[in-house]
Amino acid sequence: MPKQLSGLRWVTKFPTSQSTDDLTEPFRTNCKKFVAAMQAAGANVTIAATLRPPQRAYLMHFSFRIAKELLDPALVPGMDGVDIEWVHRDTRGGVLLSESRDAAAMMVTGFAIVFRPALTSRHSEGNAIDMNVFWTTPELKIKNASGSDVIINSRSKNGSNADLQKVGKSYGVLKLVTDPPHWSNDGR
Repeated sequence: MPKQLSGLRWVTKFPTSQSTDDLTEPFRTNCKKFVAAMQAAGANVTIAATLRPPQRAYLMHFSFRIAKELLDPALVPGMDGVDIEWVHRDTRGGVLLSESRDAAAMMVTGFAIVFRPALTSRHSEGNAIDMNVFWTTPELKIKNASGSDVIINSRSKNGSNADLQKVGKSYGVLKLVTDPPHWSNDGR
């Protein structure tokens, strides 16, 4: 089967899970308990990503490197099961570097990449979750992992709230503060 040129079509292949069932133990159980506690307290929780297949991590990593770090697309190693052609060529076989970079940039946009994706990450291990959390009530009364009530009444009413992050930590779900939706088993 011939390789397909890089570009936006690759963004929908090898989708990332949005289910906590696909996480690795004990993070799966910890995460489910934390999400349930937030929902029981009245917070809205939307899960954007959990387990990321290695093929998707490969596509994200190298599209970013080509588009943002100007990696020569001809230097990208292949990956079994991913029949992508990173190098775009003209009809005579000449390299079209700007088209190759543009196609990679479309992928970066399609993947909504902000930071350089790692080839192996907490997401590809099943130890991370991207979730958007918010509430509209004046305070959030939530149970921590030991079952104690925690009252959160500070101004921030989303996942960036330091008090909510402490509750998450009690469940073994740690916030990466530089990446708004990202939580993991170790804060990375």
